[in-house]
Order: sequence, then C-alpha cells, then structure tokens
Amino acid sequence: MVIRVVCGCGLGLEYALSARDYTLKEILLINIAGEDKPGLTASVTEILAGFDVNVLDIGQSVIHDTVSLGVLVELPEPARQSSLLKDILFRTYELGMQVRFTPIAEESYGHWVSGQGRPRYIITLLARKITARHLSRVTSVVAASELNIDGINRLSGRVPLGEQAGLNKACVEFSVRGALADPQQFRRDLLELASAMDVDIAFQEDNMFRRNRRLVAFDMDSTLVDAEVIDELAKEAGVGEQVAAITEQAMRGEIDFSESIRRRVALLAGLDESVLAAVAERLPITEGAERLVGTLKSLGYKTAILSGGFNYFGQWLQRKLEIDYVYANDLEIVDGKVTGRICGEVVDGARKATLLREIAKREGIDLQQVISVGDGANDLPMLSIAGLGIAFRAKPLVKQTAEQSISTLGLDGILYLLGISDRHQVEGRE
Repeated sequence: MVIRVVCGCGLGLEYALSARDYTLKEILLINIAGEDKPGLTASVTEILAGFDVNVLDIGQSVIHDTVSLGVLVELPEPARQSSLLKDILFRTYELGMQVRFTPIAEESYGHWVSGQGRPRYIITLLARKITARHLSRVTSVVAASELNIDGINRLSGRVPLGEQAGLNKACVEFSVRGALADPQQFRRDLLELASAMDVDIAFQEDNMFRRNRRLVAFDMDSTLVDAEVIDELAKEAGVGEQVAAITEQAMRGEIDFSESIRRRVALLAGLDESVLAAVAERLPITEGAERLVGTLKSLGYKTAILSGGFNYFGQWLQRKLEIDYVYANDLEIVDGKVTGRICGEVVDGARKATLLREIAKREGIDLQQVISVGDGANDLPMLSIAGLGIAFRAKPLVKQTAEQSISTLGLDGILYLLGISDRHQVEGRE
C-alpha cells in the first residue's frame, strides 16, 4: 500500500507500507534535517502532542548550522495518521526543512528494545588535532568488535580554520554498545592504535560511577609540576647527574623507591634551606593543572597530593592550587641545612595506596568514585585501587599497566574522560 500525503501548498509525499503493517499499531521513525533554527523541536512535538502520540525515542544533534532531529513514535489510529503526517509535512515545509518517514516493523522494534540491556562503553579520543584518519581507525576497531555506535559527541571547543596544533585540544567521545568477547584485547587494540597515531584513546564502561567521581589524588613530581623536584635540588647541590640517574631507575621500576629516595636525599646533605624556596618559585605548573583543579573544585570534588617528593613543595602547591590534602616526605633540616635524611615513614607506592584509602574513608567516598593520577612505577598501587587510574605522560611500564593514560594533552584532558566539555570547564590562571 502507498500512502500519499499532500499539503495545501501542493507539496506531496509518498511512502510505502504493506497492508499488514498498516492494519497494526504503527511505529514510525520521523527524520527532520535542515538549517538549524529556534522552534523546530517545539513545532514538531506540538503537533505530536495534538494527536496524543507516544514517543518511543528521540534524539537531536547539530553540526555547524545543520540540525538533525529523529523521533520514533507510535502512531494514532489509522483514521488520524494521514492528518498527522500532513501537519508535520506542512510545518517542516514552512521551516524550510526536509522530512522523511520510515515505518518500523514491530519485529524490528522488538529487536531494538532487547538491545537496551547490552553493555555500554565510552571511547574517548584525545589529540591536539583530530583528523579523518583518526576517526576512521578508531571506528574500524569498533566495527571489527561488532559494537554499535549509539552517539558521537565533540567535547572540545571549536577550532578556527588554519590554527596550528600548538597547545590546542581536540576530543571526540563515542558511546558504543554491545557484548565484547575479550574486553582486555579490545583495550590493547585501542592502546596499540593510540601509540601508532600519537593520540590518546580511553575506554571505559559506561556505568553509574563514571559521572559520579568525588575525589582526585595526584602525584606531584612530573604530574602536577613539570619537573622532578629532587633533581632540581640536586642541581643546586652540585650532584645533579648522580641523583637524576637514580631517579630514572626508580621511575622505571628498576630499584625500590624507598631505597632510591634515601640514596638521593643523602646526596643533598649540606644544602642550604633557602634553596628550597628558590626552587619552589621556579617550578613550572603542568599544562592544564589549574584548569583541571579549578573545574573539579567548582563541581565539589575533593583533591589530594600523594607524593614521594617533599612536603615543603607539596604545601607550596597546596596553597597555589587550593588542594585539600597533602602527604609527602619530610626533609630533615637542622641549623638551616638539609641533613640528607628523611623524617618518619617514607611515602612510597604502598603508602600512597594506604593514604588514598584513608582519605576516601574519611570523606565517605567509595573507591569506585576515586580518580588517581601519576606517572611513575611508585604510583601503580594507587592507580590500581582507584575507580579510574590515569597514567599521565608516564613511563612505558606505567602506561601499559594503568587502566587509562594521557600523553598528548595537558592534565585538563582528564575532564574529557569524565564527559565534561570545554564549555563547562573553569578557566585556569596559567
């Protein structure tokens, strides 16, 4: 059967229905596209409301100045269907839009409904600039795993034509659905792809915790600050090369952190206390740190520094960024000189994990609502127990072990992993 709807302007529309389809309760997909303008959605839903139509699904997106609106509806009784379609056709014609009606078989609709219990995931693509090649490679991996893409959303701001990459940020988020035969292999495929294309790709289960994090714990050296503080102190003490060599071994996980920190601090013996203040003032804050922490604070997050570095610098950073908690090592200073010893228990990897648990318990926060961020091997214990562990510009061992990693953007790239777009972020002072 062919139904033809003609509006008063003489514009006609034809679409085909089988006789069987037409005698059943109809399900219709209405797709409207054209130049974006105010009032489109209100106009269409007003017409649907006038016919007491049941809306089964609805979605709308805008790219540049073009809007696409889709509405899946249960049609009224056959006697009123022609009037409904005529009214929608006429209204969209007035608005200069294109409309398409697609009948949906009940069997097809039932199959669609049954898919709502399937696992859902979020894939986040981050880079300085996203190209068609990036999108093609990511979506190919998704398709190869037989996942369906339900939605694609740009989280980063609009980039002017001709602008160089520089410190630009680009992020596209994919919402995908389906059963993965081997989630770990899928994650490895994405990690290999990210490495090959020099981008970051995050893969998360789309669960209740993703948008309900409440605590973020940071390593300090090479994470919140773009330097290893002990290396800077060592340069002032004239032992830079010796200390840097030990630091690299520790960060790669080749030697025990507690042993390495004591060996390095011993080389600082005799350093004047005044050097600490001078080093603190020249420490570079990592790109995106102020924007990240400012946004987190505006959303009510608690923040913490859990560092194998030194309390003096952690407290300096706490004041600068308004961090809630700081735990780090205390340098022993006697008569204005560094003695080369650490006071109390060393904050190593195990201690960081313990402190993270203690802070979460004190704040009444489930560990699934915790984010931890670090770059070294001694950060792995706290990365592993947090609901979201992120290796930031990390050493290869850490990057391969952590659940997520960010290497191409600054710290504020973490906000994209939480689904927070640029327009909802707080400007930093950097």
